[in-house]
Amino acid sequence: HSTASLDCDTWEDITAARARIRDDGNVLDEWIAAVKAELGIELDVDTAALLDLARDAAHGVARPAAPLTTFLVGYAAAQQGGGAEAVAEATRKAAALATRWAEEPE
Repeated sequence: HSTASLDCDTWEDITAARARIRDDGNVLDEWIAAVKAELGIELDVDTAALLDLARDAAHGVARPAAPLTTFLVGYAAAQQGGGAEAVAEATRKAAALATRWAEEPE
């Protein structure tokens, strides 16, 4: 992982640091690789689809729905035997639900 550090003494510094971190496309890839190594898993998944699902859950349901939904997708995939196909299927189902949920009148 990156050994660079950012000195954040003000809210403006934090905003600038967050922007720099987001601009570095490698950070997410490095993080995912580190988490997979830490958890002892080897799995290639459609990261963009999971991020889209998290966004849709956050915007269409409530912000805390994003991490909880992606966790449940992972759990459901594991219950179905795991693997990229199971993750893709669970992601598809949850994304469809998030779309339906957002379209329902309040």
